[in-house]
Amino acid sequence: MRLVQITDCHLHADPLARSRSGFPLRQLEAVVAHARRQRPDLLLVSGDISQDATPASYRHALDAFASFDCPWFWLPGNHDHRQHMADARALLDQVDLGDWRLLLLDTQVAGQPHGEVGEDQCQWLSEQLAADQRPTLIVMHHPPLAVGADWMDAIGLHDRDAFWAAVTPHAHLRAVLCGHIHQAFAGRHAMQEEGAEVTVYGAPATADQFLPGAETFTIDQASRPGYRIVELAHDGLSTWVERVTL
Repeated sequence: MRLVQITDCHLHADPLARSRSGFPLRQLEAVVAHARRQRPDLLLVSGDISQDATPASYRHALDAFASFDCPWFWLPGNHDHRQHMADARALLDQVDLGDWRLLLLDTQVAGQPHGEVGEDQCQWLSEQLAADQRPTLIVMHHPPLAVGADWMDAIGLHDRDAFWAAVTPHAHLRAVLCGHIHQAFAGRHAMQEEGAEVTVYGAPATADQFLPGAETFTIDQASRPGYRIVELAHDGLSTWVERVTL
């Protein structure tokens, strides 16, 4: 099964609106056109679909994602308006993929750039993982690991210790996909079972790219928009990033 992860579109109501280094809707459309040629079985959109939190910005997103010939799912990021998203398309917390399962976490803290899973969702997550031993993939907006950029780590997942406490007993958790960081990323966390670990993958934004390792907010002018591909097989997964020339 082939999954495509698209993230951090930062759309405006105005389809011609600029970002700091480009035009978000134009860039999203270019990424979508490129990703469609990969013939994915599933599309995951990991938050910050909107920049201005308007219903019109989500309509632009719906139009773009509807061009995929596969099911697709989204979750909110810190810039998103949760109710406008839900009005436009349902927000689900899990998807049955047959041999695999997908759990989608809402890490938005209203009005704040950082994220939290929260006590209730951590409890739900622990119960879900205990109840089903199929290989599992978690998708969330905020990264549950430090990514090595001081300013970004300050607005990452604030309760990541609680998140890892909920998931580390479960070696069938195979990977975590996140948004928020606007860059390709891979980091590992050790699981409770000896020798087991789970990898956290971040993806390029379709909008502006952030400079890896920066101490303060910095746009990466040299990087292109992109997306992540994840191939799920019975015995594991493989993943890579695709960049799109505008």
